Amino acid sequence: MTAHPSPATALPAGGSAAHPFNRLRPRRSCLAVPGSNPRFLEKAQGLPADQVFLDLEDACAPLAKPEARHTIVKFLNEGDWTGKTRVVRVNDWTTEWTYRDVVTVVEGAGQNLDCIMLPKVQDAQQVVALDLLLTQIEKTMGFEVGRIGIEAQIENAQGLNNVNEIAQASPRVETIIFGPADFMASINMKSLVVGEQPPGYPADAYHYILMKILMAARANNLQAIDGPYLQIRNVDGYREVAQRAAALGFDGKWVLHPGQVEASNEIFSPSQEDYDHAELILDAYEYYTSEAGGKKGSAMLGDEMIDEASRKMALVVSGKGRAAGMQRTSKFEIPEA
Repeated sequence: MTAHPSPATALPAGGSAAHPFNRLRPRRSCLAVPGSNPRFLEKAQGLPADQVFLDLEDACAPLAKPEARHTIVKFLNEGDWTGKTRVVRVNDWTTEWTYRDVVTVVEGAGQNLDCIMLPKVQDAQQVVALDLLLTQIEKTMGFEVGRIGIEAQIENAQGLNNVNEIAQASPRVETIIFGPADFMASINMKSLVVGEQPPGYPADAYHYILMKILMAARANNLQAIDGPYLQIRNVDGYREVAQRAAALGFDGKWVLHPGQVEASNEIFSPSQEDYDHAELILDAYEYYTSEAGGKKGSAMLGDEMIDEASRKMALVVSGKGRAAGMQRTSKFEIPEA
């Protein structure tokens, strides 16, 4: 039997002529760290988050931003971020800080940086502008052109209306992220608790928003990430909100506190039972479609019929499990003749 694809290729395809770099990194937990706080930057290196983003936007006061750029460069170059996707969130294009954020960070630490996160994206041209700036810096510095990815954060109604065009704006785009706090403010939602349902509405007020982001991401082979839950000591509340996004198919969620990391990693990983079952489906389908297995288009795995659609669904679950480092506890046995 042939070897299974790697976790990256087991997920929706992202490596082609248009997308020559692996854009499908594990992002179950995306830890926000203020770029101006060396103590937090040091601590973040030891936390089991899949991704860490060093923040120059909301977590940095205006007067702290210039020095924070250099602090981030120092920690990217000298820190140990093994096993983590390294991201910097710059300020949005409506501010005076964006270009200097990008130039300072990428020129100073571009070879130790995986992605730039762009907040408050409202249209595709804002992503194109960042792509062009990154390309100029990469060429100037002799870096590999196109390696640094872009994460686009949707935080208002205009951005949501344009989300599909934003997702298609550049081959650098890796994720579409929901930014709930600014979004709630932009649509005048009647709530002060970020991520919680507004009082008086009997259904899920975020369902349409999350599904529109998810559809744009999946239609363009991107990942979809849910934003923060600000009641950082309410882990049960965090779990409830994260499970909503995970059930829809989101790939991960922001974490603002070390106590949320374990919950996010667990919720956005398949259960052991589901992971084992997915691997069994892949093994069984590979066998039954082979010469030795009778070249069947569909077959029975226990009481379950499996076919090509089953294989595709199993690839998603197995890919997430392998990316999370899970080990299978069952093995497919070739049936006796």
